[in-house]
Amino acid sequence: MTSAVNLVLPEVVLIATVCVMFLSAPFLVSESGVAAPGIRHRWGILSLFAIGVAIWFWLRTPLAPINDGPFRLDGLVSYIRGATLIFGAIISLMLWSQVEDSKSAECQALLLAILAGVNFTVAANDLIVLFLGLELVSIPTYVLLALPRRERESQEATIKYFLLSAFSSAIVLYGFALLYGATGTTHFVGISSSISEAHATGVSKLFPVAVALIIAGLSFRITAVPFHFYAPDVFQGSPAFAAGMLSLIPKIVGFAALIRLLSLSVGAASFNGHMELLGGMVKPLLALLAAVTMLVGNLMALRQSNIHRMMAYSSVAHAGYMLVGLAVGDSGTIATGISSLLFYLVNYGIMTLGVFAVLCAVSSADRPIRTLNDLGGMSRHHPAAALMLAVMLFSLAGLPPSGGFLGKMNLFLAAWSEGSSMGRYLSYLMAFNAAVSAYYYLRTIAAVYLKPGSGPTTMHMPIPATFAAAICTVATLAVFIAPQRIWDAAQMKIHNPPIAGVATSPAEPAPVSLTTATNR
Repeated sequence: MTSAVNLVLPEVVLIATVCVMFLSAPFLVSESGVAAPGIRHRWGILSLFAIGVAIWFWLRTPLAPINDGPFRLDGLVSYIRGATLIFGAIISLMLWSQVEDSKSAECQALLLAILAGVNFTVAANDLIVLFLGLELVSIPTYVLLALPRRERESQEATIKYFLLSAFSSAIVLYGFALLYGATGTTHFVGISSSISEAHATGVSKLFPVAVALIIAGLSFRITAVPFHFYAPDVFQGSPAFAAGMLSLIPKIVGFAALIRLLSLSVGAASFNGHMELLGGMVKPLLALLAAVTMLVGNLMALRQSNIHRMMAYSSVAHAGYMLVGLAVGDSGTIATGISSLLFYLVNYGIMTLGVFAVLCAVSSADRPIRTLNDLGGMSRHHPAAALMLAVMLFSLAGLPPSGGFLGKMNLFLAAWSEGSSMGRYLSYLMAFNAAVSAYYYLRTIAAVYLKPGSGPTTMHMPIPATFAAAICTVATLAVFIAPQRIWDAAQMKIHNPPIAGVATSPAEPAPVSLTTATNR
């Protein structure tokens, strides 16, 4: 038990801080609901301190890829954990600027609980632990959406997200139940062993159904079509920090869970053997999801004038790009799909949080930024914020010099070098959708610099949100200049027990230099 706790020390720190915040916050708010002015700064500092301590433990915790306990710590866990904690710090800065003093403690505590849930999910070594991690992400999210604001629009967004998220959780749980019925165990090591034994005699008919249900349930979290329909309304009714969190955190947990579960049946990061074991069902399904999600997301984003709705459909489109990497799997002679997906996931987090951080910085209670018209004149009133927003939108469009350009390029190369007609078609679709998305991103930049209007008139932008936007701006440029460290980390190994008798796909390519891949 002690060894299991050692594997999740960063999450223990986060949960302990959550308890401290929830227990102490009621004593610092009066009966009328009024808190001391500026107390949100103290809660923000405490939240960032907890995340900093968690990052310290993350850097010092050794890898433990295969064990019989409830948790594992392999390269995938380490990569996702680090990204989640860093992005959590950025979201905490955004939240710090937007939430009033009396609700700051609860909102910061809920954010820390969500971060812990993401890390519990990706570190899970058992279906039960994985499901509990998913719910530890979902339940605080419901409260965080409802708590900061009491407007009807915000309450409607919360109810929609709650009902549809509960439905998706039920689908995932049913898939887990069928997977348990097919293998007789909930532990990942046992599931791998059961599939190994079934390979000679034939896989249970429950297994493909279980995988299909799990993919469907997790598709809700990554906003894949047709499970995306909640996103525009929920984003529109949420404050900027919450919309930014919803655009990223569910994608991290959803893709991490899919990568973990889809690698179980064949051991060491070999996805293609898994596809063959299921009769070739999964790969075409993921490719179809990727194609439809890219197209629907970008085409619907063209019609939006509300910024939050546009970013919601943009989030759908980017989920499609990442699904390309999942469909390619461990194929690709230049870059594998999984490595490219993980590299793009970090770049996407930087880009999308940067956009919402700028919106947090320039919005005010009396003049929120909602539509493209609200951005008119922003370059005159806030030239620095306008520049940061332009950089983020250029990156989302996949234009150099930005991390978004390298992220899209790697996904394109992974699909192109996959070797099948499916990979080539996905490459063509990615190129087409990148061109379509450039229109609405550049249209937004044009509104900032060319559209007449008063623009956001906040005289002093809040320091935390401005700092968060600056971090994202510098980060996306830095990734373009020096991407190798993140790329090397993305080429991690997914450690699963080797399965005798299962023909896996060719060995995973050795880590490649991003510069070399670009030159090819």
